[in-house]
Amino acid sequence: MKTIQIVLEKELLQAADRAARKAKQNRSALIREALREYLRRLQIRADEQREIEAYRKHPQTPEELDDIELWAKGAAWPER
Repeated sequence: MKTIQIVLEKELLQAADRAARKAKQNRSALIREALREYLRRLQIRADEQREIEAYRKHPQTPEELDDIELWAKGAAWPER
């Protein structure tokens, strides 16, 4: 492992410390876990986008194109 230095807002650091205590882990473990989850979600989002684009380019039926458009609108991760 490598040691890094990051800058966090006071409130975010306090919330992270509370969450770490509740999870019975240290701050570093909590941040590693959160970063892994974030990166996993990014990968899922990228995979889903590639799949949507593939279906848009090559739908097998007109209904399938309608279905993928509907799914794409409802499947988006909420933005913050």
